[in-house]
Amino acid sequence: MRIDVVGLNIEVTDAIREHAEAKAGKLIKFFDGVQQIVFRLSREDHQHHGTYGVEVVVDAVKNKDFVSRAQGEDLYAAIDLAVQRASRQVADFKERLRDVKRGPVE
Repeated sequence: MRIDVVGLNIEVTDAIREHAEAKAGKLIKFFDGVQQIVFRLSREDHQHHGTYGVEVVVDAVKNKDFVSRAQGEDLYAAIDLAVQRASRQVADFKERLRDVKRGPVE
C-alpha cells in the first residue's frame, strides 16, 4: 500500500509525514482493499496564523475514491479529523459489502 503526503503552499516536515502515515494505518484496519492513500495538505490563508486544509483521498478496490476534507487552525488536528471522516466512509463501505454478500434476510 502506498501513502503520499503532498503539501500545497506548505512544507511537509518529517514530523507531519510521520503523523499522517501513522493515522493512515488506522484506515487499513477497517478494509484490506485500500490500495493508496493521498494526503493533500494546504495553507488556506497566507498569514502567520493561518487556517490549514486537509484532504484525504483513499483509493480502494471495487469502489471509486473516498474523499474527506477538514479545516482547522492546527494542522495535526485537521489531519486527525479528516482521517476520522475517511475511516467512517471506509467502514460504511465495508459494511455495505458484507450485507450484499449475505443476501436478503428471509
